[in-house]
Amino acid sequence: MDKRRAAAVFRDRLAALQAGAGLTQTALAQAIGLDRSALSQLMSGANTRLPRAETVLGIARRFQVSSDWLLGLSDDRGTLTQALNAVETEAALDDQGRTAMERWHAEVAGQKVRYVPAQLPDLMRTEAVITFQARASDQERQRLQSQTRTRLHFSRMPESDIETCMPLQTLELFAAGQGVWQGLPAQARAEQLDHIATTLDELYPAFRLYLFDGRSRFAPPMTLFGYTRAAIYAGDFYLHIRARALIHDLARGFDSQIRHAEVHAHQAADWVRALCDRL
Repeated sequence: MDKRRAAAVFRDRLAALQAGAGLTQTALAQAIGLDRSALSQLMSGANTRLPRAETVLGIARRFQVSSDWLLGLSDDRGTLTQALNAVETEAALDDQGRTAMERWHAEVAGQKVRYVPAQLPDLMRTEAVITFQARASDQERQRLQSQTRTRLHFSRMPESDIETCMPLQTLELFAAGQGVWQGLPAQARAEQLDHIATTLDELYPAFRLYLFDGRSRFAPPMTLFGYTRAAIYAGDFYLHIRARALIHDLARGFDSQIRHAEVHAHQAADWVRALCDRL
């Protein structure tokens, strides 16, 4: 491949990475450690010069692609091996009973968080529901209380930006006392639903709940912390993902659930109240 063609391929692939990450040219320059003017020259169609080796390597590290792919020497982005190395398991609880999720929330304060709860949103659980979930274990009850307080604290921070998406049937089953909620008194279920509606009103628009039809769509229990970290809940452990390509795929799937939501964020509190009233 001649120099002019290689420079054109580089520009196209860097532009694709920029668009995929949703970065402005200024933000891209900062991310890869270049002056904005130097980046503009690299991106200019009139420029036939190839970037310096350290620039190529810096971009490859930042976006987890291969330098050969950037320069058009290969059609393999080189993300597969890196992605596999960037997916690991992490215990849901450490030796002191603290959750990895709490630590991750603290590390990404101010970034957008996308959240699919396994059951009810953790930050909205009432004392009665926590006690029911703890199954008479005082230690577990205290842990769930702490988890709820911590998640609510993060959601109330001024810089919070949290989108939650879940099947509307999850709340319908809860209201009916079916599935894992069998045995929870109707009064406790009604109070929990009222608490969810009240909390949604309090936190909106920083916290936004969307409900999709679980009969036609699916999303695994997971949390996406910006585009830097993802955690898929698997019971006693999380699948902890740091590969940006995989995180972007998960984010696109999450955003698709929102686009197809039956109940949108501005409707969620009223929808939950109506569910409560039917009890």
